[in-house]
Amino acid sequence: MARVKNWQLGREMSYWYPESRPKKQFAAIFDTNKCIACQTCTLACKTTWTSGRGQEYMLWNNVETKPYGFYPLGWDVKLLAELGAQQWNGSVYEGRTVFEAARPGERALGWRPGEQDYAHPNVGEDDCAGNIDKGAAFAGVHMAWFFYLARICNHCTYPACLASCPRGSIYKRPEDGIVVLDQSRCRGYQECVKACPYKKVFYNPMTGTSEKCIACYPKIEKGLQPQCFVNCIGKIRLAGFVSQPEDANPDNPIDYLVHVRKLAKPLFPQLGLEPNIYYLPPVHVPAQFSQQMFGPGIEHAVREYTHADADLAGLLGLFGSTEQIVPRWKRTGDFAYGLAEDGTELVKVPLREPIHERLALDPKFDVMRTNCP
Repeated sequence: MARVKNWQLGREMSYWYPESRPKKQFAAIFDTNKCIACQTCTLACKTTWTSGRGQEYMLWNNVETKPYGFYPLGWDVKLLAELGAQQWNGSVYEGRTVFEAARPGERALGWRPGEQDYAHPNVGEDDCAGNIDKGAAFAGVHMAWFFYLARICNHCTYPACLASCPRGSIYKRPEDGIVVLDQSRCRGYQECVKACPYKKVFYNPMTGTSEKCIACYPKIEKGLQPQCFVNCIGKIRLAGFVSQPEDANPDNPIDYLVHVRKLAKPLFPQLGLEPNIYYLPPVHVPAQFSQQMFGPGIEHAVREYTHADADLAGLLGLFGSTEQIVPRWKRTGDFAYGLAEDGTELVKVPLREPIHERLALDPKFDVMRTNCP
């Protein structure tokens, strides 16, 4: 096995292939605090990519309720239990990754879901941790909590699906780092399904091949964001490209949130795949739970988010503001601007929406605007 650099772990790790990063790496940021689990993203993806035979239970995009929601059932807790202790020493991960903990004869630690594990995509929906007894009224942040986690393929830097495929049918596109699957080479062994810790590779029993999220790369090639992004009602998503920490560009919105402000966190970084979908962690969830899910630095991220300055507020306002990918951004006064690579303005968003108060009595027509007493 080769030794590769994984900046999310703060150390080198073992991987089955030498480090080979693409020219640009597709990445995205999801704001968990704005997701309302309307599943519009799920339906947008479903109607675009997985409406055929054998794809009935194939959700490249899904939204689940944490801590008790999973799709497929138990996708994360089963693997975390097998992986064992996952210790962080500051920003350095001292436990084993799925590659370092692999069983003899296997390339990654994993498990293959059964058919019934895919049968209940909304299991645990809106189930909360903790109780509010005797009709207690909501008063600020409380410890009876849950949050919605929107998920797509993480288009990892070190994909377990790629490492495990005996046919070499999975590869990263060199131009944008999107992980795709060549179905003409696939023979349906499902090693990729077993190895992917996020369970974002699916088997189609009608074709006998695996399928997965392709980040809508035909749209990416045209400078447009994926279907699930542009259809998001809550405007929780922003697509772009991420740099290595040492090459971070503050003008790049993804770099700014991931590397500069350190607000956006990867999903289960301890698994070792260096995933490229990042999350603004929920502000009302116990730090211990969030740290297990998103790694160290949770307290800092929540503090920055809840005390957002003008720059951060402006950038968060750009989420969902345009169909186009926003590779650059800036804030000037009370406006945030999404910019193209050449500096051309793509979108302009105010930091504050104007408030217009309408009087109950219309003075011009001398009529009441409402019929409520």
